[in-house]
Amino acid sequence: MFRRVSEKFTVMFRRKAFLHWYTGEGMDEMEFTEAESNMNDLVSEYQQYQDAVADKDEGYEDEDEAYHD
Repeated sequence: MFRRVSEKFTVMFRRKAFLHWYTGEGMDEMEFTEAESNMNDLVSEYQQYQDAVADKDEGYEDEDEAYHD
């Protein structure tokens, strides 16, 4: 989910779509760059947890097969 949001954000930010609305209200373009970086870090962190859980679950499947043989 976060990856999809990040990809859409990146496309819009690169095109500077709607950016003038936010800069006109006092936000700086650097805040968007920082938010993009934070979002990418979050995606990476969640991916690490997902990979760790998948690896752990994979080990349990191997144990289940051993009991059924």
